[in-house]
Amino acid sequence: MKIDKIETFRVAIPLRKPFKTALRTVHIAHSVVVKVICEDGTIGWGEAPPTIVITGESLSSIETMIQQVLTPFLVKQNLRNYEQIFQGIDSILVGNSSAKAAVDMALYDCLAQQCKLPLYQFLGGHKDEIETDFTVSVNGPEEMGEDAISYVQQGFDVLKVKVGKDDILTDIERIREIRNRVGKRIKIRLDANQGWKPKEAIQAIRKMEELHLNIELVEQPVKAWDIEGLKQVTDHVDTLIMADESVFSPKQAFEVIKSRSADLINIKLMKSGGIYQAQIINQLAEVSGVECMVGSMIETRIGISAAAHFAASKKNITRFDFDAPLMLAKEVIEGGIKYDGRKITLPNEPGLGIKNVYR
Repeated sequence: MKIDKIETFRVAIPLRKPFKTALRTVHIAHSVVVKVICEDGTIGWGEAPPTIVITGESLSSIETMIQQVLTPFLVKQNLRNYEQIFQGIDSILVGNSSAKAAVDMALYDCLAQQCKLPLYQFLGGHKDEIETDFTVSVNGPEEMGEDAISYVQQGFDVLKVKVGKDDILTDIERIREIRNRVGKRIKIRLDANQGWKPKEAIQAIRKMEELHLNIELVEQPVKAWDIEGLKQVTDHVDTLIMADESVFSPKQAFEVIKSRSADLINIKLMKSGGIYQAQIINQLAEVSGVECMVGSMIETRIGISAAAHFAASKKNITRFDFDAPLMLAKEVIEGGIKYDGRKITLPNEPGLGIKNVYR
């Protein structure tokens, strides 16, 4: 099965409500869509959103790397030699993890279709249903409380709350307001998006522990490069600490795991460069007794379908952050994963189960 050609095009979809974190505010979801066409007519789909503050990639850079570097390398290659191909994708291009991920997921889509299996079964088939959390953007405490109760009323029982944009006292007030609104039953996860310094993080988390706010975990409390600071936080609080931006590659995952700098790891295909490298990260974590979450950027159901197939295929992936398509004002694909509130069902069709993508 040889790769015949690779096409790209852009999509832009307004969000229902601006998505705000300590790093950025998003009003429109932009993505580069990848279409891999094999000589036998098999079509695989992939996606890469530009997330400059995290991966350093823009729409233009993603398109350029796919069209001028990855496509010449891939066209006419036999996809059945996929170990060589995925190793080559990783080595031919430094960084540019989202561009790699878009091509990687499209190739996996083709491979699973050739085997006549849904991608999650091709990758391991651990389960065919998962449940996502829903994200509360960082705003004033009252607005965040209103958003939180709205999402709970829609059936979400796990909230991922963005903090780290202002001082820690305001962040604590945000969480107190949300906990008061949603009650004790709802799980609350915090994501500081690198917004705190180590001592601030420790102070904030300890205070929330004293207030019995019952936080399940805190994601990336400190700067991505500050592994010592991340470990300092992990060692000085009872709440679970998750590494996100600190872990792009298997090597970075190994360093975090070896130093016990975090209790959990958040894998994102846009950081790892796709499913091939994401599997290595998960395997490193699993043999070390570290559970993983799979998360996402602001993506459509193309990228989220690929991430969900990967996440559902593995036992060690125990948490799922796939709410982005629910934030978008319109759909761009036919097929793929299906949402029923917080429940996500994996399709039975081969590959990603995507039938078409609308420009």
